[in-house]
Amino acid sequence: MKKVQILALSAVAVMMSACSSKEQTATVVDETPRVKVAQVEAQLVDQQEVYTATVESDVKNNIAPQAYLRIEKIFAEVGDRVSKGQVLVQLDNNNLQQLKLQIENTKVTFNRVDELYKIGGASKAEWDNANMQLQVMETQYKNLLTNSQLRSPISGVVTARNYDNGDMTAQLPILVVEQDQPVKMVVNVSERYYPQVKKGMNVNLVLDTYGDEVFTGKVDIISPNVDAATHTFPVEIRVANSDRRVRPGMFGRVTMVFGQENRVVAPDQAIVKQVGAGDQYIYVLNKDNTVSYNKVELGRRMGDKYEVISGVEPGSTVVIDGQNKLATGKKVEVVK
Repeated sequence: MKKVQILALSAVAVMMSACSSKEQTATVVDETPRVKVAQVEAQLVDQQEVYTATVESDVKNNIAPQAYLRIEKIFAEVGDRVSKGQVLVQLDNNNLQQLKLQIENTKVTFNRVDELYKIGGASKAEWDNANMQLQVMETQYKNLLTNSQLRSPISGVVTARNYDNGDMTAQLPILVVEQDQPVKMVVNVSERYYPQVKKGMNVNLVLDTYGDEVFTGKVDIISPNVDAATHTFPVEIRVANSDRRVRPGMFGRVTMVFGQENRVVAPDQAIVKQVGAGDQYIYVLNKDNTVSYNKVELGRRMGDKYEVISGVEPGSTVVIDGQNKLATGKKVEVVK
């Protein structure tokens, strides 16, 4: 009886082992990854870079006298728009009045010497001395007159006022006037683009203040030197700012296009990022339905696609879904 039971148990064990083997075989078959794929092609892609910069005044003037004087009257406030040549500050002119009286007396003396010189009553040296004194005093008067009335050298906006009427001037300028039409932005461009940057080339810019609205500018000044430490060179962008909406101090991003290149363009679903390393990869489908794990160099993102600089050839078939179970050499099943 025991022998019968042992034989029966052995038969059951064999049957279970066979079933288990079949299940494992079935499981192996079912483990073939199922993936979705797409074919990638090359197309012309704008080679562009985006730079951050702050808007600056094209010209900034500090309105200050040549000497420390008392302020009699300031004619402009912060935010006022002023014109070129407009009087902004009147300084104390007591010295000016005194010098004017001295000049009148010196003219009388010179006229007397001049009459004597004409009739031989004064020497050439005396005449030259009297004439020189008059010219020196007249020059001083012109300088003092210029210094007593301070005019704006540009048309722009008053952005700072450091004194009140009656104050004595010191080291700070009385007013600061900044030109806001045009304005400029300065960006540092990689040296590899030096041959492509040309004066007058168009650029686009967006400002945080205005969201996605695009403004235009032109390259105005290109530095002749490249910084040896950063391998970049400064480029000054001029913005016409005809409507004066772009204001100094605003933060924005400048987009520059450096021609076009024929590049592979791949769907963003094809990109696999390696955890920890930050490298990007794409699974490429081979003719025998195995996949290769290709490291790629990506360029700019264009909507739901990426520019692929290297790592994938035009016409390749790439995996866009099901990458989580893949490895190089793994056979896959392609599904639609």
